[in-house]
Amino acid sequence: MKIKNRLIVSDFDGTLLTTKQTVPENVRAAIDEYVSAGGIFAVCTGRMLASILPQVRALGLKGLVAAYQGTVIADIESGRLIRNGGFRRDDAREICRVIEERGEHVNAYADNVMYTTLPRGDELLKVYEEITGIRARHVEGPMADFVANNGLYCQKIVSVVAPEKKRPLYEYLSGALGERYEVTYSAAVLVEVSPKGDDKGEALRFLAGHYGIPLNNTVAVGDNLNDLPMILAAGTGVAVANGVEEFRRHADDVCPSCDEGGVAHVIKKYGFE
Repeated sequence: MKIKNRLIVSDFDGTLLTTKQTVPENVRAAIDEYVSAGGIFAVCTGRMLASILPQVRALGLKGLVAAYQGTVIADIESGRLIRNGGFRRDDAREICRVIEERGEHVNAYADNVMYTTLPRGDELLKVYEEITGIRARHVEGPMADFVANNGLYCQKIVSVVAPEKKRPLYEYLSGALGERYEVTYSAAVLVEVSPKGDDKGEALRFLAGHYGIPLNNTVAVGDNLNDLPMILAAGTGVAVANGVEEFRRHADDVCPSCDEGGVAHVIKKYGFE
């Protein structure tokens, strides 16, 4: 079969991965067929690099993977960092302080370590750890002080909150921090802050440039607001049917849900002539 668009970039959780935390067999088969025909399939995720590398290796993917919303880009086989963005120490401290003054807990991600002020045994944290395969290091006292005192180079800062708090916290942080940092949300419980310009759209542009592929020959697929820059940057932006409405309305197309193997549909429709 002849390739139509040479680069397809997919989000992971809620897009490539089902709600049961598996990759459907039809999606695996479609990826293999596409790559064997000469296409490039890449993953761009908000996950830590340490969390996503085992997943993409298990899929047999080669080349590059984008983690932390695209702040970090690495070679899959070696784990070698191609790009390692992050916050200046004062910026990371300020973000943590703003979140903590709001009364919320903080996860700070620094060089593949997840630090958290959430208490041990917190149910949301336990679910998050199980999904990502990463165990948090607990911080006593304000995260803002911990980041500053330990000189952490943070790639991303997140607040894990109950679903009903997600939207209010997102709107608050967008107003307080949105002019200088990327503020977005993903999943039902995550409000995330990344360095300005280090979003999934920039990651897609980086991948396209790395592989020498024009943007109009790229496809991106996702499910949540943090995927919006990526589908807007791609030649064709697709939302899975289970994506949030605020995201879906910006997509060029809507494919079946993650549980129905929507990425396989995208590969067949947009990857091949």
